Amino acid sequence: MATAEEQSSVEAAGMSKAGKRLRTPGSKSVGWALVQAARLHRSRIGDRLAALDLFAGQEQVVQALAMAGTMTMGDLAATLRVRPPTASKTISRLAALGFVERRAEAGDGRVVRVRLTEVGLAKAAAIERIWDDVEAELLDGFDNKERRRLRKLLRRAAGNLAEISGIEGHEIDREADAEIDGEDEPDALVVPLTADQGKRPF
Repeated sequence: MATAEEQSSVEAAGMSKAGKRLRTPGSKSVGWALVQAARLHRSRIGDRLAALDLFAGQEQVVQALAMAGTMTMGDLAATLRVRPPTASKTISRLAALGFVERRAEAGDGRVVRVRLTEVGLAKAAAIERIWDDVEAELLDGFDNKERRRLRKLLRRAAGNLAEISGIEGHEIDREADAEIDGEDEPDALVVPLTADQGKRPF
């Protein structure tokens, strides 16, 4: 008869009393595998973001502003698909860190425009490197064709749920899907933003 300590050891290793490895509730579910991969990816990104004084989720604001240059608070909330108060709270925190700056629209003080500071632009470049590094870790051992195929399938899965839920912005790009189904091609070159790019005057 196993001692309590031995039993705990077996359970910790994911084994049953019969010596068989216990299956997770969704071991045959695509959704379960997707959730686990997403959770581990988010955790890894979060660990790396901590070195930049950012929390998981805040980097999306920085990335959106790096792409757009200048955005109104309303546009930012719509882009991130969050409520305006949520976007405003995140911007306030990033402003306190010196990553973003806000300015009221000339002639209409109700409209607030936001953009990255020089420090924020440097953070955006660092975030891009983190995403590239973690993606390389995530897809280690995948060839280019497998990577493109996986990207296509995930987009289609997201599009299915978005359509049922009535969420806009996740339409399936048939043209991109056809391109991914073609022969192996080099991935598109992504040129990172420099400190002078992506900036627009208020």
